Amino acid sequence: MLKKIFFQIHWFLGITAGLILSIMGVTGAIYSYEQPIQEWMNPASYTVKVENRPQLSPAEIYQHFQTTQPEMKINSITVAKAPEEPASINIVKEGSRKGYSMMLNPYTAEILPEVKGKEFFQFVQKLHRNLTVGEIGAQITGACTLILIFFVLSGLYLRWPKKHSFKQWFVIKPKLKGRNFLWDLHAVVGTWVIIFYLLLACTGLYWSYDWWRNGMFKVLGVEPPQPEMQAKPRVGKENQSKQSNNGAKPNHESKDENSKQGLKPEQINLALTQAWTGFNAQVGRDYSSLTLSIPKKADGKMDVSFVDAIPQHERARNKATYNYQTSQIEKLELYEDKKLNEKIMSSMLPVHRGSFFGPIFQFLVMLAALAMPLFFVTGWMLYLKRRKQKKLTLAARHTSSSLQADPNATPWLIAYASQTGVSEQLAWRTATSLQEAHQPVTVKAIQLLSAEDLIQAKQVLFVASTYGTGEAPDLASSFEKKFLNRQLNLSHLNFAVLALGSREYPESYCSFGHRIADWLTQNGAQALFSTIEVDNGNNADIQQWNHALAKVTKLELQTMSIEKTFDQWQLLKRELLNPNSLGAPAFNIELQAKHEVSWQAGDIAEIQPGNSSERIQAFLAKHKIQANTPVDSLQQSIQQTLWDRDLTVEVEPFANMDHLLEQLPVLASREYSIASIPTQQILRLVVRQHSDEDSNLGLGSGWLTQHLQLRDKVLLRIRTNESFHLITDNRPIICIGNGTGIAGLMSLLHARTRLDYTKNWLIFGERQQAHDYFYKDVIQAWQNTNMIKRLDLAFSRDQAEKNYVHHKLRQQADELKTWIEQDVVIYVCGSIQGMATDVELALIEILGEEKVDELRQSGRYRRDVY
Repeated sequence: MLKKIFFQIHWFLGITAGLILSIMGVTGAIYSYEQPIQEWMNPASYTVKVENRPQLSPAEIYQHFQTTQPEMKINSITVAKAPEEPASINIVKEGSRKGYSMMLNPYTAEILPEVKGKEFFQFVQKLHRNLTVGEIGAQITGACTLILIFFVLSGLYLRWPKKHSFKQWFVIKPKLKGRNFLWDLHAVVGTWVIIFYLLLACTGLYWSYDWWRNGMFKVLGVEPPQPEMQAKPRVGKENQSKQSNNGAKPNHESKDENSKQGLKPEQINLALTQAWTGFNAQVGRDYSSLTLSIPKKADGKMDVSFVDAIPQHERARNKATYNYQTSQIEKLELYEDKKLNEKIMSSMLPVHRGSFFGPIFQFLVMLAALAMPLFFVTGWMLYLKRRKQKKLTLAARHTSSSLQADPNATPWLIAYASQTGVSEQLAWRTATSLQEAHQPVTVKAIQLLSAEDLIQAKQVLFVASTYGTGEAPDLASSFEKKFLNRQLNLSHLNFAVLALGSREYPESYCSFGHRIADWLTQNGAQALFSTIEVDNGNNADIQQWNHALAKVTKLELQTMSIEKTFDQWQLLKRELLNPNSLGAPAFNIELQAKHEVSWQAGDIAEIQPGNSSERIQAFLAKHKIQANTPVDSLQQSIQQTLWDRDLTVEVEPFANMDHLLEQLPVLASREYSIASIPTQQILRLVVRQHSDEDSNLGLGSGWLTQHLQLRDKVLLRIRTNESFHLITDNRPIICIGNGTGIAGLMSLLHARTRLDYTKNWLIFGERQQAHDYFYKDVIQAWQNTNMIKRLDLAFSRDQAEKNYVHHKLRQQADELKTWIEQDVVIYVCGSIQGMATDVELALIEILGEEKVDELRQSGRYRRDVY
């Protein structure tokens, strides 16, 4: 709960105060390099031609302006040691409390061109400090600086992983996609800049709040400067373009006070000459520049400041008081002699910029400040993606309208047993067909049927899928247990059964539908017609159902079918997930549609596979057909037409290509669990290659993993799989799967993380961790960011005794029971032979069969198995 509260505050402040902090970060980065930028922009102002004669002394510069511009009131004179650097003077200027600085040629005292860009940097400074709106803006920037400290600390708390590694903390993972990549980028870069943002925030508040500034002085054990000390104007080359940001009080000394109390020009000239000569003789150390402040009192003292030849930073100035009457240095304060705490508090701006710690650190601080908008942008993108996902999740489902029924007609009851939604779809289409003929119809899921429903009904139609290895669909299993071993008097009942299955599993083909028909017959019900079997949604089989129903009812029923309208997608990426694995190759397949498309976590991608060019060529050669032979009805060659036809059937002699095609049914579509969600912008599948006894790749797996080329078109349609859809609330979930079953689980977890539902437990199994840990980086990122609370891995071949997911489940039996008490929903995806069956046995062993049935019926135990 605490973490959730911190997260809500973190993102709310991020999408609000983040904009102000972005502005402050960018402007601060620019302003921190004001001096180098201005020197680059104004070479004529900051560099002079070296002449073969001595530079002018401060007294000579003063005398020059007394001669040429006697009305000018000079505050200070700065000279530099380097022969190519200019000198400067600071003069009194109305409206400028710190005076106005001018650059001079040190050989002639000629005023150099005015520095360009000052106004720009003054604007940047105001934008950085107060958003250019005065005191109100200063309060806003101060508050946002406090919020920055909260961002740093709460962000560190929110991403604190269970397992620590350098890679997890500091390495960006480009393999992550969509929101996970944004989250990883946000978190990893945020970790990089923690120290810099804490420095910027803690020092920036020095100018925002008196209580913070006083606290810093107290914590560091430094005596705060007196107001008059702060008011004293700083002069020198650095102050020509760098304004102190330490909240100094303005100097309210009258502009005329200098003339009232100051020395006469000839006295000032003498003082400058004596101080220049005497100070240089006594200071005993090299310097890069020296500033002499024009004395204002006839006390024989002159303030001197100088910068070391190699200063620690741009504000590391030494101070001295020189008595030109006694020719003695009366006071000398060297910056290097200060204690570290005194250096910090007297150099807050360099500490804030990072230059206090050297040029490399200053550059890193500048980069960190420039990165501030990254967090605002990624934070907004994460927020918008989360909102979009919530809207998709909460979208209302469409319902069909009812038609007016004949009051004299016998009501129909239609019951469906569906795992992936096909039987439910056919049940409703059958109901619509009957309703259009004005028949009263009630449609119910088979698990909702009661004995009273069957006793009261006179006409019942069952649409039943067979699942797994001949089982009832998960939700229909309760009907089988409740009724198929029970005796009821159903002699009054007329029924028909539409049984769905796949001939690829001949031993269990449509077996659940047949078990229903057998039970009804045994209990005296009369069949309207023989059970009709549907192979993989074959439309001819469905039409047979429609015709039989129309014949027995003597009604004109509209044609009914499942129209498989495939959309065109494009193969974007194919990546081997398990190199050197003991198992068959498994691939990450990424597809993209050019049209707007949407689906839900847990849905299924139905793909139309095709024949390889080698298989088509072999078929043409076998039947002695030229590849370019035209198919008149389709206006294309036979080679093009055969791409999606079943070439394994026995072919009778044919008169033409159309006659041939009549004998070649379209290849059955293949279904794959979707491993991604729409906000990731791609549809991801996990496909393992399957081979027959002759080492020929299976139709679906061969088509996707080998025969298709990148950018080739793929015919695909998305089919809703409601029984495996993600719950829309934040109850905990447990995801259990093996092998390519990770696909369906990944979509669920992707959706959960975008909703910030973190109570997720993943149990995944494969052969070897070194080779078969599918999507390892993503799963570890989820775990380390607490998006997965528990992760249990079962790699069966990594130890002498094989270890599977059902073993992990048994080992965590107590934890499972705890999660069950928290209203957990269990999702199982993967192979039904072995994994799913063993998992169900483990659940029954731990929880009891009655509890497992209860979970199944309440929608808390959901499976997508094959």
